[in-house]
Amino acid sequence: MPNIKSAKKRVKVINTKTLRNQMIKTNIKTCIKSFEAYVAEADKANADAAFKLAVKKLDQAVAKGVMHKNTASRKKSQLAGKLAKIA
Repeated sequence: MPNIKSAKKRVKVINTKTLRNQMIKTNIKTCIKSFEAYVAEADKANADAAFKLAVKKLDQAVAKGVMHKNTASRKKSQLAGKLAKIA
């Protein structure tokens, strides 16, 4: 347990940022799962819309520093490959 005032503040800030990062990552996972559900149904129109949303969320996560750009790029590439297979 921190005793110094600045260390106490850092603990609070870290907890806040951790919650924010978890929310963003959970949102991304939800978008990807909905995309994969549309791919499993071979629903091209909805899969395309879900793909765009997932890519947008991944790019936002990179911009906010939640996710590394290479990780997001790899995930986008995997999603694009799945989308191309149902075409």
